[in-house]
Amino acid sequence: MSAAPGSVAAVGGLANAVHELVIEDLHAEVAGREILRGIDLTVRSGEVHAVMGPNGSGKSTLSHVLLGRPGYTVTGGRVTLDGTDLLALPTWQRAQAGLFLGMQYPIEVPGVSLRDVLAEAFAAGGRDRDEVAAAVGVEAARVGFDERFLLRSLNVDLSGGERKRNETLQLGVLRPKFAVLDEIDSGLDVDALRAVARRIEAATTEMGLGVLAITHYTRLLSELRPDHTHVLSRGRIVVSGGPELADELELTGYAGWAEEEEVVGAQAGAGGPSRLAGPAGSAGLAGSAGLAGSAGAGPPVRPEIDDPFGGPAGAGPGR
Repeated sequence: MSAAPGSVAAVGGLANAVHELVIEDLHAEVAGREILRGIDLTVRSGEVHAVMGPNGSGKSTLSHVLLGRPGYTVTGGRVTLDGTDLLALPTWQRAQAGLFLGMQYPIEVPGVSLRDVLAEAFAAGGRDRDEVAAAVGVEAARVGFDERFLLRSLNVDLSGGERKRNETLQLGVLRPKFAVLDEIDSGLDVDALRAVARRIEAATTEMGLGVLAITHYTRLLSELRPDHTHVLSRGRIVVSGGPELADELELTGYAGWAEEEEVVGAQAGAGGPSRLAGPAGSAGLAGSAGLAGSAGAGPPVRPEIDDPFGGPAGAGPGR
């Protein structure tokens, strides 16, 4: 279980301040179609918030909007991290402010190693890049990530499960204030799921990480226990509760909360992953590095499929 709200986590004997990510009446659209219709949510240090809901409800759209993916237009509301207006910042500055995205579909970055990118992220944040190698080794061991992959180009020829371990490794090294996890449990076998979820759970107490975990299934939440569970339906949070709400959804499904057209779409498995040619890297990683380049290139966004892109959510300056 995560740290109690209002508590202060200690890392290396140093107390961490309590941080707050506040989403207020957030509205957003894609290609003129409104997807988010007034999201209100507050996540504090050490808290785990699970966001669940059927396909097409806006879950992945929320993650993309929070990190600033091009193609999404915010039409109302505000998002702040410790009082800083995140919506006014480019993606790399949102990452520097302490926001990390664990992508649903991490992409390959040929020619760029994980250590190289993390070294640039450290330098951009004023941290000693010489500390990267040791930190990566520690985190690789914690999530069971084979050290042979550390010198390989980022995510190249890795399985889906290894890519999710890699995302979790990056989170542990970068030590953000908040992590937005977009279906980080997809593609994981039982052992990988346990390793990833337990590392994230540990981070809530070790470094006061606040977590917004987007998922369809409770199997993630059996290891990463939520303090709060929210059901998203047609762009709105329609009900919130404790961890018991996730257990209830496992038994009843979303029919009690989702509007009829949304449930039909979920049952039919509407849409599928749209592999967008995004920039090379994740918002948490490339954004922290603040590397220059273009962002979000690719085919038009398809808002009807809850946006499970191959590329990252507005990963800001690419490589």
